[in-house]
Parts: sequence; structure tokens; C-alpha cells
Amino acid sequence: MGRCSATRPQGGQLRRRVLLIIEQCNPEWASVPLVGYEFFNGISALADVTLATHQRNREALEKVRGQRRIIYIQESAASAAFYRQVARISSRGGINWPLHHALSYPLYAEFNRGVYQALAPAVRRGDFDLVHALTPMIPRYPYKIIRACGNTPFLLGPVNGGVPFPANFREVAWKEFAHYNFLRLFTHLIPGYAATYRRADYVLAGSTYTLEYLRRTFRLPADRLELMPENGLRAEFFQEPDRAGRQGPVQLLFVGRLVPYKGADILLDAVGRLPAARRGQIQLTVVGDGPERPSLEAQVECLGLAGAVHFVGWVEQQQTKEYYAQADLFCFPSIREFGGAVVLEAMASGLPCLVADHGGIAEYVTPDCGVKIAPLNREYLVVRLAEQIEALCRERDRRLAMGAKARERARQFAWEAKARQVAAIYETILQRWGRA
Repeated sequence: MGRCSATRPQGGQLRRRVLLIIEQCNPEWASVPLVGYEFFNGISALADVTLATHQRNREALEKVRGQRRIIYIQESAASAAFYRQVARISSRGGINWPLHHALSYPLYAEFNRGVYQALAPAVRRGDFDLVHALTPMIPRYPYKIIRACGNTPFLLGPVNGGVPFPANFREVAWKEFAHYNFLRLFTHLIPGYAATYRRADYVLAGSTYTLEYLRRTFRLPADRLELMPENGLRAEFFQEPDRAGRQGPVQLLFVGRLVPYKGADILLDAVGRLPAARRGQIQLTVVGDGPERPSLEAQVECLGLAGAVHFVGWVEQQQTKEYYAQADLFCFPSIREFGGAVVLEAMASGLPCLVADHGGIAEYVTPDCGVKIAPLNREYLVVRLAEQIEALCRERDRRLAMGAKARERARQFAWEAKARQVAAIYETILQRWGRA
């Protein structure tokens, strides 16, 4: 099915020639752009990578590019102006993500065409051993470059998203604009969308929910699908603070945007349910900011928790590791989390985690490193969370043992480990193509 001319340094492993398509790839931004960059950075150490990305990432990438090959796909002036309008329309009263994604599709379509025009000839010539498309990470976009992959394997993902709100959280779902989710139905009308998934040699899914969605929707066989959470960890997040000898209040920590679905209000109510004696023995630190902060601060006053809760506000991601190191227990009852990188960061710092058993975060936390609580309804989540906080505050040895197991599990998600995992998947795909 074609030749393979991957390079093999003397005494080393094959370095595959990989085209990475990462529209959102930026080391200076948070969320998906940073995840995209970390994949690029890790894979670049193991393969001969050519990166295709949007021109908006140029300034940041040029600072760290070194000798790596990067192709920037240009944006038209009309698209730039259109994006400003999309941002304005979809951010009224909070970010309406379903509407934002729907209105943003023409911008992605321009990038998609640009990648095809710039790189399809090289793909057809066999200049790459494999094409790997990474972002956007929501599983609702086509990749035109797959048309040129007749003699080159195509890998997609990890893609993640589409996780529904728990059934009994309709009020929160409404606040998060879930009633706009019907717009996803139009995805199937996008030319090339279904063909992308049906023709892909391998698809990585960021959560079990997304994996099952893709399997059902496109009838993909098990040997073409694999679960791989998209988030990873930098080395500096792995910490071993000495918690065994600490004195004073047990330090609880919440890190995240203060928006309805993250559940900071649920955590405050849970703390308010603790016995009065226990409330005097804990300190909750809330790191993050957002539109819910005023109501959360009012909730603290109403519950009489002013002396037990401290709002830090927004901090740079690198600063959050200082708060993880100072904490004893991470509490994050988010009811609809795709990736939840903060949970991994807390685990890497040796924190046992209390989370809602729903979405991607539930796949990080195992029984020996934390507790998952079924979000049957708000009251159930509040009561069970309060019980678990009380138990883990009381049982120091159990808390410390869970923290050690959490750090151990988190090592599976180090970016270096994830890059090696991706490289191994490349070899699996290429062996199927007879290019071992």
C-alpha cells in the first residue's frame, strides 16, 4: 500500500513523518489551545512533525518553534470580522457554547479548506507516513484532508464532548444554554462530516460517552476506536508536599470557573451541612472567577461561612500548583465536565478528589484515590458530599493513602507518557498498513 521512508537515527527508533493538524495550538492560552500545543510538543520529540495550524497562533509558536516545521493557515479579513461578531453574540449573559460552535463553523470551514489546499498534494505524494488531526476537539467537524489520504493513514482525536446534563439538573442546564443543543443535529448535514469518521483509520475518544456516541452513530468497530482522555500534566504539577505533619484546619480546595455547572454552590451547601464543630476545623479556598461569584459570596454569608471560605479569584495556571500544594482535599462536584484538567492537577499533587460521577472527570478518579458521587439530584449530591468531606477530614491516614494513590495514577497522564502512547498508536496503525 505504498512505501515507508521514515527515518531511523543510528541506534534509535523509527521517527515517523507525521502531519499534525491542530487548528487551536497555543502555549500561551488555556484549555483546548494549550492541550493542542502539549500534544504537538510531546509528539515532536518522538516523530518528524509538520504542524498545520491557524495563523492566530503564530506569535506564540514562533517563540518556541526552534527547528520544527509549522505551516500557518491564513485567515481572511472577512472571517476575522465575522469572528468578532460571533464572540459578541454568543457571550451575552455568559458564553453560549452551543450557539458559539454553530456560528463559528464557517471560520473552521475556511481553515479546513486552507489545510487541504496547502497540504493535499504533499499527502498524495506520500510525504507523510501518517496524518493526525487533533483540534477542534468537539466530535462534530469534518476534515477535508482525508480525501487526499488514499495511501496515507488518518488518525483523528482525541475528540470529546456532547455529554448531557444529569436528568435532574434542568435548571442548571438552562443556565448553561443546553436548550440550544438542538443545533448539534445540523452537524450531520455538513458535507464530509460522516465520511471523516467512517473513513478514518483510527479515532481516539476523550470520554466513554463520546466513544459510545461515535460507535453508535458511525457503526465503528472496536478495533478503530480507543479511549484517551485529552488532558495531560506537565512535570511541575507533580508535587510531594509533606501533609502528614501538618497542623491546623483541614484545607479544602476548589479550582475552576465560577459558572453554574461547576458546582461551587453545591460545595458551599455541603460545607454548610457539616457539624458546627467540624466547620471550625476546615478552611475552603475557592480559586477561580466568573459570573456566579457574587451569588456564591452571598451564599457564604447566608450560610454563616465567612470565616471558613476564602475566594482567591482568577490566577494564572502555573500559580494554581501552589494552592494544590497547600491543600489536603480537592472538592469538585462539577456535573458536566468533558476533560476536567484541574482534577488531574490535584491528583498529581497528591490530593484525594471528591467529584460527581458524570463525564470525563469520573474516569480519572478511582476508588483508591478519591470518591465519585452519583449526581442523582442536587440534594443527594450535597448530602453525600458533606458526608465524604466529614469522613476524610476525620480519617487522616485514609486521606493520605488516597493522595499517594492519586499521584501514582496521575503519572499515567503526564504529557511524556501520553506522547509515547500516541506514538505506539501510530505504530499499530502503520503495522495494519504493512509499514512496520
